[in-house]
Amino acid sequence: MQDLSKYSLAKLRALEAEVNDALKTHHYLSISKAREQILHIARNAGLSEKQVLAIKAPAPAKPGTAIIGYTNPDDPAQQWSGRGRQPAWVKAWLAAGKSLADAKTSA
Repeated sequence: MQDLSKYSLAKLRALEAEVNDALKTHHYLSISKAREQILHIARNAGLSEKQVLAIKAPAPAKPGTAIIGYTNPDDPAQQWSGRGRQPAWVKAWLAAGKSLADAKTSA
């Protein structure tokens, strides 16, 4: 490893530009290589490039949206994530001596 403390500011800036260029080049080449590998796999699976590019990833969940963890077995429209205050149906369910595990949503 070089001792950079002896370099002038101009020399360090030049080195920084050189490193940034090398990083961009390396990044571009790695993306190109990955793209070629993906297309090769797709072709072997009988897919065209157009078909591969048409594949859409599922939309990510909205921030703050909790996954449903519990559903009222008596009324599936009533759901609860398991976070925050218990809704009335959960309180009534537990007060009736039933287990919260019985309302667990299977995923």
